[in-house]
Amino acid sequence: MTYQPPFTVAPAILALVAAIGEQIGKLEAALPPERQLLLRRTNRIRTIQGSLAIEGNTLSVEQVTAVIAGKRVLGSTREVQEVHGAIAAYDRLEKWNPSKRDDLLAAHNLLMAGLVDRPGHYRTKPAGIQRGKQIVHVAPPATQVRGLMNDLLAWLKTSKDHPLIAACVFHYEFEFIHPFVDGNGRMGRLWQSLILSRWKPLFALVPVESLIRDQQAGYYAALNAANRVGASTPFIAFMLQVISDALTNLGSTDQVTDQVTDQVGRLLGVMDDQPVGAQELMKRLRLRHRPSFMQAYVNPTLAAKLIEMTRPDAPRSSKQQYRLTGRGRSISVGRGKQ
Repeated sequence: MTYQPPFTVAPAILALVAAIGEQIGKLEAALPPERQLLLRRTNRIRTIQGSLAIEGNTLSVEQVTAVIAGKRVLGSTREVQEVHGAIAAYDRLEKWNPSKRDDLLAAHNLLMAGLVDRPGHYRTKPAGIQRGKQIVHVAPPATQVRGLMNDLLAWLKTSKDHPLIAACVFHYEFEFIHPFVDGNGRMGRLWQSLILSRWKPLFALVPVESLIRDQQAGYYAALNAANRVGASTPFIAFMLQVISDALTNLGSTDQVTDQVTDQVGRLLGVMDDQPVGAQELMKRLRLRHRPSFMQAYVNPTLAAKLIEMTRPDAPRSSKQQYRLTGRGRSISVGRGKQ
């Protein structure tokens, strides 16, 4: 008998699926390739930082950006290695088949390299999830993991359910099985992103993980609710709302893309071949509010790798300066001084 994960497609879930479909249609029509490229770079960083932060990684978006750029940052060896693993995994996202076991194991091998013994292999010992002093979930015995995962992947391959629903179901079932010694949470989120991006490439731009980070209590509550009822229905409803919110945020980002792009251009236009600090840049741009300057000018330009920090290991240093990268210099010259 073919395995069928237990869940119910309630009217509220159908409504969310329809609403998300409408959101995607509007975004696909509104986002030209050049905007998608900028969003992909910026949101990939937010995705990685958000997924790792859920697991306790303390590195900021700026520090993750620095690690991606090959710079040294102040952080534990493990935290930096987690970023390197996530970068390697997300960079391979487009090459994997979500229903193939070998691809799943290869993803875990990249994601958790240097962090666990035998990455890319299912666990061989009992496992559970503990929050504080309370055990909130006891995973199936290790002897059942291979069979359960084979059943789940086979179901995903043949499922006739809407991809939005199938992605959420897989995510929940994966966390329930808890197939690896460590890295199950970030793997579940990675694989949900993979399933969704196979349905609509636009999902490669959507940092769902960063919203889950901001709603961790709701995320864990939805998992626990699904455990209690023995079906993934509560988790599906929660995750669909998170996806809808992420698409709304992406749409809001697009509405100000022209302004942000202009701000990035203005910043590049007042820079030259010498490193310069934030205060001097604000003076050149005739700006006074530092938080707005960092958010609208510096952060997007860093994310696009058009400028880099002179002190990447101390992003908030009072002596921090910024300099043009080769790509930033060529764009600055092409645009001329602002």
